[in-house]
Amino acid sequence: MKTVVSVIGKDSVGITADVSAVCRDCNANILDITQSVIQDIFVMVMLTDIKELNCSFADYSEKMRNLGKKKGLDIRVMHEDVFN
Repeated sequence: MKTVVSVIGKDSVGITADVSAVCRDCNANILDITQSVIQDIFVMVMLTDIKELNCSFADYSEKMRNLGKKKGLDIRVMHEDVFN
């Protein structure tokens, strides 16, 4: 099973590291990542494999959402079923 994680917000140091840390903590494997800074707006999309997740999908999504609130970012986790 896979998820698409999107991150959008004002650019700052450490965004990729912070989002990756949540993936690490939840045992979500990053399969692919693309990121860009458009003027001062950070945009990142990650494809993660969650078959070895050590928490529920809801908890994984909530941890990302909480990180977004803390950092002033819009972080969304979408299960691959949304696209199928």
